[in-house]
This record gives sequence, C-alpha cells and structure tokens, in this order.
Amino acid sequence: MSIFDHVQDRFARVQQEDMSLEEYLALCRRDSKVYASAAERMLEAIGEPEVIDTAKDPRLSRIFSNKVIRRYPAFAEFHGMEEAIEQIVAYFRHAAQGLEERKQILYLLGPVGGGKSSLAERLKLLMERIPFYAIKGSPVYESPLGLFSPEEDGELLEKEYGIPQRYLRSVMSPWAAKRLKEYGGDISQFRVVRLYPSRLNQIAISKTEPGDENNQDISSLVGKVDIRQLELYSQDDPDAYSFSGGLCRANQGLMEFVEMFKAPIKVLHPLLTATQEGNYNPTEGMGAIPFDGVILAHSNESEWQAFRNNRNNEAFLDRVYIVKVPYCLRVSEEIKIYQKLLEDSSLNAAPCAPDTLRMLAQFSVLSRLKAPENSNIYSKMRVYDGENLKDTDPRAKSIQEYRDAAGVDEGMQGLSTRFAFKILSKVFNFDSTEVAANPVHLLYVLEQALEREQLPSEVFERYLGFIKEYMAPRYVDFIGKEIQTAYLESYSEYGQNIFDRYVTYADFWIQDQEYRDHETGELLNRQSLNEELEKIEKPAGISNPKDFRHEVVNFVLRARAQNNGMNPSWQSYEKLKGVIEHKMFANTEELLPVISFNAKASRSDQKKHEDFVARMVDRGYTEKQVRLLSEWYLRVRKSQ
Repeated sequence: MSIFDHVQDRFARVQQEDMSLEEYLALCRRDSKVYASAAERMLEAIGEPEVIDTAKDPRLSRIFSNKVIRRYPAFAEFHGMEEAIEQIVAYFRHAAQGLEERKQILYLLGPVGGGKSSLAERLKLLMERIPFYAIKGSPVYESPLGLFSPEEDGELLEKEYGIPQRYLRSVMSPWAAKRLKEYGGDISQFRVVRLYPSRLNQIAISKTEPGDENNQDISSLVGKVDIRQLELYSQDDPDAYSFSGGLCRANQGLMEFVEMFKAPIKVLHPLLTATQEGNYNPTEGMGAIPFDGVILAHSNESEWQAFRNNRNNEAFLDRVYIVKVPYCLRVSEEIKIYQKLLEDSSLNAAPCAPDTLRMLAQFSVLSRLKAPENSNIYSKMRVYDGENLKDTDPRAKSIQEYRDAAGVDEGMQGLSTRFAFKILSKVFNFDSTEVAANPVHLLYVLEQALEREQLPSEVFERYLGFIKEYMAPRYVDFIGKEIQTAYLESYSEYGQNIFDRYVTYADFWIQDQEYRDHETGELLNRQSLNEELEKIEKPAGISNPKDFRHEVVNFVLRARAQNNGMNPSWQSYEKLKGVIEHKMFANTEELLPVISFNAKASRSDQKKHEDFVARMVDRGYTEKQVRLLSEWYLRVRKSQ
C-alpha cells in the first residue's frame, strides 16, 4: 500500500456514519459500547495490562517488594512511571464504574520537565482511538440519550433497549431543545452520527490555557455570543451562540487544562458544575449545556501549594483527583528516557561512548534524591535501581526504609530530564570536528552548566560534590577497566585462571584441608590459603570474606552440577567478576607503551597499540575518543 492510499484509508475510516435515532437505539441494544462514557472508552483504548510477578525477578523484587505489578503497553515509553500510570488508570476505571471519580478532575501534579504534558498528549491520543455517537449537527457533540428524561423515560429505555438508567444523566443542550421545539416534539427527526474524537478538528478533545490572571472571562471554557448572528437571532437564542469553549468542544471526550491553578478561581467555577452536575451555564440566558467528559489538568507544585493554602478554594479541593508525577528515580529507567529522546533526533546515529548516558542519569537522579541519614546517597541511588549492596555496603538500607525516611515528596525537586537532555546535546556537539559524546566532555559540560545556572550556593556545592566525589572517581575506574580489558589479549583466559584458583582455595579453606598446588608442588595450609584469598579480596573491599567465600563456592557447586562438573565462566558470577577485575587491573605501568599515542619504539609496540585501538573501537568508541579517554586516564592516574 502506498503512502497516499494509507492516508486515504485513514481519512475514510474516521468519517461520520449517519443513522436514525431508532437505528442508534437498536445498536445500543446489541452493543453496550455504543453508549459508553468517555472514561469507559479511554479504558478500552488503554487496553489490558501485562501482569508481572516481581517475585520472579531479583532486581524487580527489590524495587517493588515482590508485588504483582501491571504495565500497560499504551504507556510503554513512559519509563519509571509505573505508580503514576497505575493511578491514572485507576481513575478511569473508577470513573467508568460510575464512582466518585466520575465527578472529579484528573490532576497531574509534578515538577517542570517531569512528563506531565507528555502523559496528557498520550491520553488525548488514546481518546482518539475509540469512536462515540452524537446528535448530528450538535455543536457540543451531545449524546442522543440526552434527548430522554431519566425520570420519565429511563425505565422504558432500560426495559426495551437494555440501557442502564445511570447513562441518562446529561441534559438536553439549548441547541437540541430549540430543534425539538421546531420538530414539534418528534424526536425521530433527530439524526445520529458516529464520530472519532480528533485533536486536529477539536472534536471531543480540547486544550485550554489560563490566559491573563486578571481576566475573569469564562468564555474560553463555556463559549460566548457570536455577534455576527445577532442580526438574525436574539441574544439568548442558541443559534446566536458560539459553542467554542473548551468544555463545549470536549463533551463526551477529554479537555486538557494547562497550568490550571494559574487561572482565577471564578474562571474555574464552570468546571465544578460540569463535573458535579454534568452541565454548566453559558454566558447568556439560555439553558444549561451538557458535559459528559473528562477534565485533565496539570501544573507545577508551587501553583498547587498556593491554591491549596487559600481557604476560599476548599470547595474545589474536594473535586480534584491528584496524581503525582515525580522525576524518575531509577538510573536504568532514566537512561531509557535519554535513549528515547535521542531516537527522535539526528543524534541517534552519532557515536555515544559507553557509560556516557549512565553517568548523566546518575547525576540527574542524585540531584532528585533526598540525602539519607547514616547512609550514602550514592548507595541509595543504586538501591533504588534494584541493586543488591549487601556485600559492598553493609550500611545500605532497604528501598522501603529509604522511601519512608524521604517522605512522599521525593522526586518532586532536582534537575529535570529536559535540563539533562540539553546537557547531552552540548556534549554531542562539544567537539567541532566530530559529533559524538563521551563522559570526559560530559563532566566538563556539566560543571560549566551548573555555574551558569546560578543555583543557590549550597545546592551548587552539593551538585559539584556529586561530580567530584562519585562520578569522576568511578569513571576513572570504569575507563581504566575498559582500557585494560582491551589491552589484555588473553583477558578471558587470565580471568578464568584467577577464578578457578580462587574457587579451589576457598573450597579447601572452608573444608579446613591443606591444598597441594599441582604446578609448584607447594603445600598450602589453612593460613596460607587465607593469605592467598585475601590478596584477591582486600583490593576489592570485600567486607565479609567468610560469607563471600561460602557464597561463591555454593554458586560454583550448583553451576558445576548443570555444567558436567566444569567450572562456570569467571564472568558468570557478578560479585566475583568485580573482585577478579580489581586483581587483574592493579598494575598500570605495563599499559603505558601500548595505550599511549606517542611514537612507538618498535614495530611490535605499534602492532600492539593498533590492536588495542581496534578492540576499543569494537567496544563502542571512536578512534578520536580512544585517544582522548586514554590520555585523560593516564593524566588522572599520574596525578593521583
């Protein structure tokens, strides 16, 4: 199918379908979705969730405390927002059931650049997927069921067409009331159309902004008189009225109110009657206009706090369903957000050195976390990402302990994803000859950006501390490991030898037996075995070697049983892998001749250097980055 056919088909699919009122009611009898509310249609568009038992995944079990969680494919690209999305879906679920949420405004509360607008856009997109039925020609897209009286017609409609009486809650619009009078009460003359909500055409979807805070004009919500029609109609005639307000356009759909609490309280009054009573008053002396839709609002916390603290607004507070949308607090999810943003730009094809996105994500998350007592904020960040720090940081607490101590507002302050992506853009364009990103340029750009932000001095010092205390030192270790891994041609064999020897020594130490080395013939007693094991453990900072040895040996014994009695790969057990790498990379002097970009003394050294560069390129670096990062690493190591 060509693109022209594709667009033509899409256009044809969403065109109006015209029918009589009698045909519409017959359709209602066969299919309850025909008279579904906006919340019910939204639920259908969101679809069924993917149910995940987090107890089956060690990392997820730590993050979600072994709970069963739901993930919705419709919100798959909203990373780290499981809780907020679940609350949004719960709002629509309860509203669809006719509970109190049906009368409440869905309000997204969160910091700038936290994803509120993106969530609102996704909800409007989902609303477009499911059609609804309205009276043909109605300027407010009202339901045909509004033509019937709940008190007088409700029982008959339910008996004859199976339409529950709770769906007869909207009033007839002034426009429909005038047409009914013209038809002499013959409702069969009304036609019904099937419509698809549309952001483009403002059909059942609208967007409203607060406007001037000193202007109390409510016409942006409820519409106003069209002065061009006053020559033909009186001022209170529905045909002289322009039903152009946000509530008019969003009937049976969704109205987004941007920065709602910046608007004066009098402007917000129509929202109260629209949600509570299902109708609102126009600016002229006509009857009430029906509203059977969803009002979605969002603003920042400062506006919400100011509004909440004003006692004059108490009636409004009870009608708001708050969903907090904090910044992402999980590094791995923050990285996915950056990757999604990069995919939508030309930088998607530009080289990005390993650990660049991770470092930026760590810095962003650190800025959003509340500093814990008697614990390290870097460890807290890792625990929030589902890491197990039992062996590396005994003072680290559980994720629940950290959350309880931090309170419900954690994640509502700090650096936004928008700020982080602007940093990333500068990093990619830092070098005038190569569009690429690497952590060394990231560290420099971050420091420069923080100075320009003119942050309060204590905040600035705290952010600078994250760079100098956590990020830079750890990157030295990371790039050192990358360089040395690329340097060692027999890297895997060397690591496996250390692994096999460690497991053997630990096994004999646990059994309190002497061990005779097959190569040297040397007999090692328990004390000697302990000394050999400590040579590997101490540089890696193993805090409880006894438990660590038992854990490693138990892991290997289980692995051997599934591997025909052979030891597993030295990289298969993450904890011991890190310990072995510390042992392997203790000496850097022998690296210098190979990794430096100075003229080489021999053809052999030149060949080793070229092989080293090739292996670094295979690991995800450009040749220019290899030179920059190697020289930076050697310079930093020399100064330590």
